[in-house]
This record gives sequence, C-alpha cells and structure tokens, in this order.
Amino acid sequence: MSLYICSNCGYGSASWIGRCPDCQQWDTLKKQADGKEKNKTTDKFVITSFANVKPINNIRLKTGIFEFDRVIGGGLAPDEVILFTGEPGIGKSTIILQAFHNLKTLYVSGEESAEQVKERVDRLGIKENKISFSNNQQVESIIEGIKNHRNSFQVIIIDSIQTIYSNSIEGAPGNINQLKETAMKIIDMAKSFKIPVILIGHVTKGGEVAGPKTLEHMVDAVLSFEGEKISHFRILRATKNRFGTTEEIGIFEMTAKGLSQVNNPLAFLEPGNGSSPGMAIVGISEGKRPIFFEIQTLVSPTILAIPRRIVKGVDYNKILLLLAVIKKYLNLPLDKFDVYINVVGGVSVKSPAADLGIAASIISSLKNVPIKQHIVFTGEIGLLGETRKVVFEDKIVSEAQRLGFKQIYSSKNLANIKQLKSKIIP
Repeated sequence: MSLYICSNCGYGSASWIGRCPDCQQWDTLKKQADGKEKNKTTDKFVITSFANVKPINNIRLKTGIFEFDRVIGGGLAPDEVILFTGEPGIGKSTIILQAFHNLKTLYVSGEESAEQVKERVDRLGIKENKISFSNNQQVESIIEGIKNHRNSFQVIIIDSIQTIYSNSIEGAPGNINQLKETAMKIIDMAKSFKIPVILIGHVTKGGEVAGPKTLEHMVDAVLSFEGEKISHFRILRATKNRFGTTEEIGIFEMTAKGLSQVNNPLAFLEPGNGSSPGMAIVGISEGKRPIFFEIQTLVSPTILAIPRRIVKGVDYNKILLLLAVIKKYLNLPLDKFDVYINVVGGVSVKSPAADLGIAASIISSLKNVPIKQHIVFTGEIGLLGETRKVVFEDKIVSEAQRLGFKQIYSSKNLANIKQLKSKIIP
C-alpha cells in the first residue's frame, strides 16, 4: 500500500489529498517508497561494557560571561549542541555574540547579511578578528566547509536552524522534515568533530520552540532567553541540560552597549520607593540564587457582574487559587472587587515562594494599609490556607537577613533558624 506524507508537517495519508488536513497547505502530500522496497538487512547487535568506556572529557570551554557559563554548567562541553530560543527581538543574537566573541567562532546566518552582523558587532564593541561569517543555508555545504576548516573554529553558531535546509529532503526550510534532517546532520557533525554548536531557534506565539518536539530531545541543552521587550531585564534559563543542572539562571540587563550581567539580588527592586498599599516584596529562589521582587496589587470596587482579574508576571490560575483561599479563610468579599496584579520589572515569577507576598499585597490594597519596605515575604500557600516551606527557603531567609530586611514572614518550619538582626515571623 502506498503512503503519502506531507512535506510540511509530516501528516500521513493512505491516499493523495490535495490539501493537508493538518497544516492546511496545498499540494504538499508526496508519495513515499513502498515498504516492500525498503532494505530488510538487520544491523549487528553490539554490547559494550562500561568498564571499556572512556569517561567524558570534563574540560569546559569558558565563554567569559559568568552568568552564561553558570546556566550551561560551567562552560561548553567539547561536542555539546545547544538549542537557544527566545522571542523575536529579545536579544538572542546580541548575547550570543557577546558570549563567544573571545573564542574562534563561525557565525552562520540565514537571516542577516554580513553587513548587518558587522554593524551589531561594531555597536557592541566586539573584536572582529575572532569571528568568521557565512550565509550558506544548505546543511551539506555547511558541514563540508566546517570539515575543511574544523581546526580554525572553537564553536559554531547557526542563526537560525529554521532557515537551514537539506538537499536530500523535499520541502521549504523550517518544515518538520527539514528541521529533523538538518538538526540530525548538524548533531552528527558536532559529535564527530568534537566541536560545540549553538542552534538559535524560533518560538511560536505560545512560547514553544518552533518545530517538532523531537528537536528538543535531540540536542544536549535547551536554553530560553526570557523577558518583556519593554523591560531592560532578561533571564536565561535551561529547560534541559545533559552537561549540568537546570536549576541555575542568568540575569542580564539591556543597555546601550549590549547586555550586562546582574549580580545584585535586589536589582528588580526600585530604590527609594516608599511604602504604599498593595506593594509587597517577595523573596524567591531562582535556581539556587535568592532574588527579590516587588509585587504591586490594585483592588478596586467593580461595576461588573463578573469582576476583572488582570495579571502580569504571575500565573493567572495561581492568582485565582490565592483569591479563593483568601476569600474562604479570611472572609473577605473579593468577588465585589476588581483585582490587578503586576510584577515590577517586566519579568515572570514562577516560584510558589511568591504566594505569601501576593496574598499580602492583595490584602494590603483591599484594606488600604501599606506594608513597610523592610518587610519581605516567602512561602507557598496551600488550598487549606496553610503556609508551606519552599525549596531553599533557609537560603532566602538568610539572604534577606544579610540584605537588612527587618521582618521576614515565612513558613512555621523556620521558627528555629538563627536570628540575626531580623525578626522572623512564622
């Protein structure tokens, strides 16, 4: 029986269809070879003892940017393949150029010309003598060129993987089959030549990596560069890392001269802000580092049958959960008020340690009672109204004490922690 496969999305059909039911593209279903014609030879089954396997070389290639190296596990492994993603215009190309300008780098771009990349390099004040450029988009040609000059480069950057195509696969660059084929060939090249490769990838409207999910499984690490374009802060996270942990994050600030590293845990707090109703400071752990954010909440009487819930920087469903807990256990008529919640700095807070601070800011705005600036909150709120201990809470409290917060509201499990100048209120 013949099989027709869509060259754009990979949809399969037993008969030819003019329009693909999955991706809605016309004339993309192509007839595949009959299964009877496939090679029926069986590969030899090989068993290897771990006693004969050489350990991985732990020598890492440092980028020179500590925040970047921290996230990838201390530097690049010799044959590591990283998928680097982020929203358009967030600064992916900028941070990549800054991170690898001290290494002999081949920058393969299918989206920009050499003149455009050079203009960015000059603006960032980067030395040009270590960066080579190519705008070739055919993966076979790229691999052949790297093979002929593999001793000339320490790292390969491909911007972006969605623009690269293979001459052995039909279809436009960026479709599922092309992404699978080109990524597989690039990964094989990286492993064979022992050279690290950075694949810059597009994201969809929902924030997912564009292309098949297998693309994320194939690479060694997946890094995401996050932040609002209107904010000058950016956060680098690892959602997958075979050569390190996924618990670390890197924090950067966008300046006129590019991205600079942020080491101050109070960087997201606006200095000099007075105490106001609805403002609370929360301490959370991003990876293993304590970071402090400012939560602002506005609670105002509603004129609607269903009150508004406008949330920015925090999970919307988490806010609904906290509002339900506050209403039930504190008997507050929140269904008569609109609630607007924002995390200052244009970043997203995903840690449950922010729950207690969010609840405090809601109550503060509702009661019109300000929370003093020397107070910090950390702790998760359960459905039964209890405050639960979060990961690295001891470290958050210790850092808050060091930074001079006078009162720290946390879980009851920290009642016996060493008290310095701060008052810990379980």
